[in-house]
Amino acid sequence: MSDGETMAAAVVQMACSYRGMLAVRNPGVRALIPGLVSSQLRAFSVTKEPELEENPYYSKYEEKIKKLRSSKPQEYKARLEKRSEIKKDPLGHSKQAEFIKLMDQEMDKRDKAAPGSFTKNKTLGSILNLDMVQDKSGTEIGELWMHYFSTKDTISAVIPGSTFEMMISRAKSCPMFLYALPRKEGYEFFMGQWAGQELHFTSLINVQTLGESAPSQLVLYHYSDLQKAKDIVLMTAEMDGKFITVHEAQCLANQVQLFYAAQRHETYQLVEAFNHRPAEFKHMSVIAELEQSGIGQGVTTK
Repeated sequence: MSDGETMAAAVVQMACSYRGMLAVRNPGVRALIPGLVSSQLRAFSVTKEPELEENPYYSKYEEKIKKLRSSKPQEYKARLEKRSEIKKDPLGHSKQAEFIKLMDQEMDKRDKAAPGSFTKNKTLGSILNLDMVQDKSGTEIGELWMHYFSTKDTISAVIPGSTFEMMISRAKSCPMFLYALPRKEGYEFFMGQWAGQELHFTSLINVQTLGESAPSQLVLYHYSDLQKAKDIVLMTAEMDGKFITVHEAQCLANQVQLFYAAQRHETYQLVEAFNHRPAEFKHMSVIAELEQSGIGQGVTTK
């Protein structure tokens, strides 16, 4: 039996302040097996925006626009402002317009193939036309990648090849870790488990109550297809919006690099202890590292 299977999971009382947190070892909790999470959408009736109606693709996104405007008016306003900024950036000269159009087409195919669930066997080729970027540098591809996902309800990243090599190497020996999200009265903990180059997250309370059936609430996809040729690894994510916001997903993703790509040995020691020396693991040390890094600042609290 591997160290991961025998590792005692840290169980932490939720919705409490620092001083009220209770850490308990529970050897009976088995390793998380990520599941699928269905999404439920609500429809709203709103008036159209004249500027948006002029867009030939308005009808395609009309329902999504209605839902966003009704459920998240501030986010809707911010997106309109961001859209205006993006329109000022000419796309034609670098073929970004064609690039984004093709990515939209591939994403539409993927969404139709697996509506309301996380995508299985998701490949870079299902998002990006690899032939189209062969003549571009890693920096150019990274800029296109980040530009495309900047208007999506998800997160993305461009990771240097050497950084990802360190992360994935450590993930093989230490596939699980406990991450913290800031809340009004303390921190909510999430379990993260690597499955190849995917990283699945679910709240610790899910693990406590559902064990190995706990569903994934966030999945980070890492694509190393261009690592050798361009020295970059592209990352994007899918999340269950009922439980995790984009800001919270970004906080968790930043913590992955904080702990798995740490140059400071004491930081990575927390990951090693959680996987191989659970008796030495202290969840308050995770919070201390998070606060010292500043990663948790600005995360929406509940």
